[in-house]
Amino acid sequence: MFTLNCQGKLLSLETPQVMGIINITPDSFFRGNRKPDLSEAIAMAENMLENGATILDIGGQSTRPGSTLLTAAEEAERLIPAVMAIKKAIPDAIISVDTFYANVAQASVDAGASIINDISGGDLDKEMIATVGKLNVPYVCMHMRGTPQTMSKLTDYENVTLEVLDFFIKKIEICREAGINNFIVDPGLGFAKTRTQNFTLLKNIEQFSILEKPILIGLSRKGMIQKTIDVSAEDALNGTTVLNTIALQNGANIIRVHDVKEAVQAVELVEYYKKAEKLKAKR
Repeated sequence: MFTLNCQGKLLSLETPQVMGIINITPDSFFRGNRKPDLSEAIAMAENMLENGATILDIGGQSTRPGSTLLTAAEEAERLIPAVMAIKKAIPDAIISVDTFYANVAQASVDAGASIINDISGGDLDKEMIATVGKLNVPYVCMHMRGTPQTMSKLTDYENVTLEVLDFFIKKIEICREAGINNFIVDPGLGFAKTRTQNFTLLKNIEQFSILEKPILIGLSRKGMIQKTIDVSAEDALNGTTVLNTIALQNGANIIRVHDVKEAVQAVELVEYYKKAEKLKAKR
């Protein structure tokens, strides 16, 4: 059983947990979670927690393929007021900040965040891993090649599962040496992977259990769904729920989503299904 120490608040992952996405940005790929206004962000945070989310993941810039890169100062200008406002309104909230900048990570934790979610696995800011180690907060380390601006051209793998596993084997050791005690694996669906590679990783989630670290899967409303069933991001909720269900069955410990209520229901149903299978096996 995995447990995360979020600034003194322990979060058990014995049952999979739901991370709700709040984007403090006008250009996120899914319009429904664009909440640049602080009052709207607080209202969304409250709603997500009421619907069963245990983590709020706040992002200050879009990282979709081809997105515009913000500087650390620009990102912080969006993020830090939102973290402070949500923490003030909901003191018990566990807040994750989606950033690849070390100084933004530092400022976010100072403002009340207790998890750092880094899409670059420390590769876009060489100070990130050391900073997170000093902050002593959980670290979501995601696999990506290049940057959001270049990643779509960097999808040449001989064996995507083995290469992503190898990436994490090396990163876990680097992070351990830096003092990071709570390491969370994110295979990075949609980041420097083709649609087929995304589905391959989804199918092979269980193989990542050899790392003995909690696994986060973020596929909510992404292109792998849109392209497969020919829908827009706005119409991709059903596809998201189907694939989140598969991720949970295959061993995901955290699912990162735009739609919390539906994700929590998926967790409840999959957990009940697993219990029924265990009871059946005992007979």
